[in-house]
Order: sequence, then C-alpha cells, then structure tokens
Amino acid sequence: MMIAGNWKMNGLSADGVNLAKEIASAVKETKRTCEFVVCPPFTLLSLVKKALRGAKVALGAQDCHTAEKGAHTGDISPVMLKDLGCEYVILGHSERRADHHETSALVKTKAESAHNAGLKTIICIGETLAQREAGKTIDVCSKQVRESLPNDAKAGNTVIAYEPVWAIGTGKTPTASEVEEVHAQVRKVLSAKLGKTEAGKMRILYGGSVKPSNAKEMLALEDVDGALIGGASLKSADFMAIADNAGCRC
Repeated sequence: MMIAGNWKMNGLSADGVNLAKEIASAVKETKRTCEFVVCPPFTLLSLVKKALRGAKVALGAQDCHTAEKGAHTGDISPVMLKDLGCEYVILGHSERRADHHETSALVKTKAESAHNAGLKTIICIGETLAQREAGKTIDVCSKQVRESLPNDAKAGNTVIAYEPVWAIGTGKTPTASEVEEVHAQVRKVLSAKLGKTEAGKMRILYGGSVKPSNAKEMLALEDVDGALIGGASLKSADFMAIADNAGCRC
C-alpha cells in the first residue's frame, strides 16, 4: 500500500520543513508499513530531504523534463532529481495536461527518461466531468494508460494514479463502484500490455479529494493499492489519518 502526498505549488521553506518533520516523526512512531512518499515543489526538495532523514519516507518530485541536460530554461531533468535524492516523480498529472498542454506521448517520453535516470514514476490518468457525463470514462482512462506508459514500464518502476479531473480539489468523489470499475479496467489494460503477473503487481492509486473521511472506503476496494493525496497531504494529521484508514492492508 502506497500513501503519497502531492504538495503541488504550496509551501515556503519554513512550512515545508515543519510539515516534513511532522510527517517524519509520525511515520517513525507508526506501526504501519505503508510506503510513504512526499512530493514537494522543486524549491523544497533539498530541505525536505534533510527533514525526512531517518524516516522511511521517499522523496518525489512533481514533474521532470525529457532531456538529461541542455538549453531548457526553467526545466528540471530526471538526473538532477536523482542527484537531489528523489526516488519518485509524478508525471502526467491532470494539471500538467491541462495547464501545460501535456500529451500522453510526452508523458511517455518523460517516463522513459525518468526510468533511465533511476527514478520511479507515478503516472496520472483521469477523465474530465464532460468526458464522464458523455460516458467516455473507461475509454479515456484506457487510452491514457496505453499511450502514457513507456515500453520499459514494470511494477518495480511504475505506479498508476487514477485521478478523475472533476474530483481534484472539489470535495467531490466518484462512488466506490465507479472507482472500482476504473481500477479494474486499468488492471485489464495493464495485463494486455505487461502480462497478468506483472500487471497484478503494479500499484494503482486513487486520487481526487482523498481525505480521512473517505479513505477507508476507497482504500479497501479491489485493485486500489493506495492513494495520491493533494490538499490533505498538507496537514500531517490528515495525511497520517489516511494511512491509518488503510487498515491492515498497509
């Protein structure tokens, strides 16, 4: 079970260090054996890495470029993230797909570069409200999985995160049966691409207004292997409460 926090564009130095220390302390004290990951903004990566020292919490970034180095002003390469101590990088988040017009083809190329640098990827998929209302959820998510995963994707280097766009930061969530349906379909697509055994081992997270009050139901579902948490990851108590609600599956 993976419990991952996406801090997005939040936190100055003091905020980030304090939050990381609180999470580190809580993880050290917990009996849960979840895999914890925190993904702060680029500016906080080094500080957060130091603040997490001694705790079993992996560091992740929120994006990366496709190239190792070069004339790409404002971008960060996978090898730079690896050099900072990152283990994971989030790719293809709906906010990147929408705000920066990222395609699944670009996400695939980024994932290939990230894997070559020794990073593990959390590849995000999800439908918009218009797509859901048009009955296209399964088609959209299946297509994003097929087109976003690189050829070298496997359970050891890739995690999928299903985040319905209309549920992110809105407080709205799909029903448990709707989440279960999408995750089962993602597993089916992975089986076709990777084989049943490898697909069965690959983790599929749920994201989209995950909070302590709904985490227990969502994390108990078949084919849900953890959560990618947005706003609730900015409060250590909420972040850890979600982990607690993962129950014995942690």
